[in-house]
Amino acid sequence: MRERLALITGHLSRARLERTMTALGRVSFDWLILDAGVKVAALMTEEIIRRRIALPEGVTRILLPGRCRADLEALSGHFGIPVERGPDEIADLPAFLGRGGHPPDLSRHDVTIFSEIVEASQLSPEQLLERARAMAAKGADVIDLGALPDTPFPHLEDSIRLLKQHGFRVSVDSAAPAELRRGAEAGADFLLSLNEHTLDLALGTQAIPVLVPVEPSDLASLLRAVERMEEAGRPFIADPVLDPIHFGFAASLARYVEFRRLKPQAEILMGTGNLTELTEADSLGLTALLMGICSELAIRHVLVVQVSAHTRRTLQEHDAARRLMFAAKADGSLPKGYGSALLALHDKRPVVSSPEQVEQNAAAVRDTNFRIEVSDDGIHAYNRAIHARGTDALAFYPQLDVAKDAAHAFYLGTELAKAETAWRLGKRYAQDEPLDFGCAADKPDEDATGFKAPGHTLAGRKEQ
Repeated sequence: MRERLALITGHLSRARLERTMTALGRVSFDWLILDAGVKVAALMTEEIIRRRIALPEGVTRILLPGRCRADLEALSGHFGIPVERGPDEIADLPAFLGRGGHPPDLSRHDVTIFSEIVEASQLSPEQLLERARAMAAKGADVIDLGALPDTPFPHLEDSIRLLKQHGFRVSVDSAAPAELRRGAEAGADFLLSLNEHTLDLALGTQAIPVLVPVEPSDLASLLRAVERMEEAGRPFIADPVLDPIHFGFAASLARYVEFRRLKPQAEILMGTGNLTELTEADSLGLTALLMGICSELAIRHVLVVQVSAHTRRTLQEHDAARRLMFAAKADGSLPKGYGSALLALHDKRPVVSSPEQVEQNAAAVRDTNFRIEVSDDGIHAYNRAIHARGTDALAFYPQLDVAKDAAHAFYLGTELAKAETAWRLGKRYAQDEPLDFGCAADKPDEDATGFKAPGHTLAGRKEQ
């Protein structure tokens, strides 16, 4: 049966929604628009939708605006069909509906993230456990205990046992064979980084070795180590070693490609820190590229390290990138249209209203509350009496007539500064919402079933 989609909106958005849906042309579903009888669609409540919406016969699914605060499960029970929340902006609706009206599934991935604690030998077992919990919350799957050269690690065994007791998988990374042996005997799941001369350490244990070349450029030595493990019937992971830029980076990429050609079924690990840590560029783009390479070459393990301040979000970046690349590969698609997690500085569609559309919005306002929008020509702040335009947030102050209302002036100042930042960077701006920096910054928790509490300035005005 052909799907029939009901889009619920308010008075002000109906015409634009109609134009957007009509512009889609022929689609695989039928659609209709239902007006909930409110001006602003975002102000619809669950109760309003229950009382005012009468569904025509044959509707199979309901789509609400992204900013509508309602309990979707309760509404689904009321109407007897699925009720879903669409994108925040009408401008994003075509892309959303291009996936059948569902957000991309980013719940899946096939890459294991090893997260290294570089200074593990200098931390107590309890401190390591605390660090491991924080790493796991950001996406780490394996906690890698790094052993510093010439630094004793007397509590290595206690640390491994404590982490294992709390359900963590653990790897040990050391240049000292004795420490690797101790780690394996204590129950480590993986040993990094063994080569053809040291891999015997792993043969007598249950630990899975991560094999590396004797020298980074010596692919033949890695292949010999791999073949020994294959002959022994033991699992292993191979790491051809990613080198830094200007120190063999391009050749190391070729090494990964060649290894995959020679060993199409082997498990491979890529350590990304030599690029993210040793390149003074935002790590998010580098990570996206490296995870794309991992996706193409079926590299299912990455070793992540965070030492430099500019890589402070590297775990979140790798986690987001592995999910996006998995979804795109599963769809046989380019890594486009799978959300904004990897777009930190610039948005794909930063502007949702043309200057002409903003003019129309401003003309429809009948109250004194200021609306703020960003368009191609800059920032707009308007109410029924004022429509100010500009690109400098501070320059708006004399135009808005708020000199006698400190709380309102403070609120408008912060919003206009945010709008200016969005306009200059090419970010999407939405009034009263934080800018979305993708996985580069945490998003505040939000209850999508109810409206936000009054902000500090509004609450302060009510108390006066």
